[in-house]
Amino acid sequence: MDTAVLLCRLDSLPAQGARGFDPLGQGTDTVFIVRKPDLLRAYLNRCPHYGDTPLPWRKDHYLDAAGEAIVCAAHGARFDLATGVCVLGPCLGQSLTAVPLELNSQGELTAALSSLQETNP
Repeated sequence: MDTAVLLCRLDSLPAQGARGFDPLGQGTDTVFIVRKPDLLRAYLNRCPHYGDTPLPWRKDHYLDAAGEAIVCAAHGARFDLATGVCVLGPCLGQSLTAVPLELNSQGELTAALSSLQETNP
């Protein structure tokens, strides 16, 4: 059985935006959640163009100014919010690594520990 790691409560996320988390205590955000009224997704905070490059230029700035795409500040790559697929930039067609989320009856969002450990050495 996989252990669930608490990321946050749903009501602590902005209604539209993104927020990073450090569930493994590595001292940096390794996963982030994107939320819009009809969307809730989590991804590892790594650009596929260069495996260990974090996406935001500063804390929690994962999205473009319009909130319509995830952007890598280092490479300028743009990713679809719902799928994580790169739609523009040096990693065109590659994808962010999705992190499965669970929302429990108390409004808490958790991720499976294995989904974070297998990809974070």
